Amino acid sequence: MNSRRDFLKTFAAASGVMAFAPDMLAASEAGKKLFFEISLAEWSLHKAIFGGQMTNLDFPVKARKDFGIGIVEYVNTCFKSSSKDFKENGKDSAYLKELLMRCNDNGVKNHLIMCDAEGDMGDSDEKKRLQTVDNHKKWVEAAKFLGCKTIRVNAGGKGSAEEVAKNAADGLAKLSEFAATMKINVIVENHGGYSSNGEWLTGVMKAVNMKNCGTLPDFGNFCIKRDAANWRTCLDEYDRYKGVKELMPFAKGVSAKTNVFDADGNERNIDYVRLMKIVKEAGFKGIVGIEFEGEELSEDEGIKATLKLLQKVGGILS
Repeated sequence: MNSRRDFLKTFAAASGVMAFAPDMLAASEAGKKLFFEISLAEWSLHKAIFGGQMTNLDFPVKARKDFGIGIVEYVNTCFKSSSKDFKENGKDSAYLKELLMRCNDNGVKNHLIMCDAEGDMGDSDEKKRLQTVDNHKKWVEAAKFLGCKTIRVNAGGKGSAEEVAKNAADGLAKLSEFAATMKINVIVENHGGYSSNGEWLTGVMKAVNMKNCGTLPDFGNFCIKRDAANWRTCLDEYDRYKGVKELMPFAKGVSAKTNVFDADGNERNIDYVRLMKIVKEAGFKGIVGIEFEGEELSEDEGIKATLKLLQKVGGILS
């Protein structure tokens, strides 16, 4: 009798999953080799996951089968919502072993875990800040087990910009010190509040000054303050092009955010050629993650549109 692993490999080959070479996305639409790799961020499918149409365990297989993408970025809240089997402090849990097996069976590389709902690195209360550091350690361990290189954390907190920056640098340094023992990076995304100010986050990185602590520039998350009555309305937005340029020297990944597309397949509100040129001029040759958050297209359609856009822009710049 064939093993479950053999069955999955046979099924994958029959359905065309394994027909994709691991580096197939290194080519543009015109066949040019891109200067970056492309991954899929799990948040692009959060509606399907939180809606019960799929689980975190299904994510890497779907990335490969439906989109031909062989690198993935997880979101920790998708672990928690999609399985009661995941142990909060079980780095070698059966759940993680199952997830890793599915990745290996389908030729999928794990890149990072985005961590939310575990506290803010810039919390003004030292005990809470230390608890936040401890809360993230299990994700460092999970990242190591899965073969990820990085976890993404939040550097928020209450107080003045200077106070939060000081506290965030303290929390990040402590977590980065722990992560360094496992050769894992700790990165901060521009993710609202002070962190969406490129100059502020750059200052935090300089204060931490550790090789495994960096940034995840997100093309769309530069809103510093939102309207309390309507969160979709941004009251204070940082210049995205200035922000990406400021964050790129510390980047260990890039988040290609998309929401709406025009008739030509371009992001309606974001100049991708301009941004990816900034990324290239920074000397970046790493992984650019697709993160679709739009409403006009389905999640699957939005992912495909973003992939096509990255391949087109990459071809122009390569």
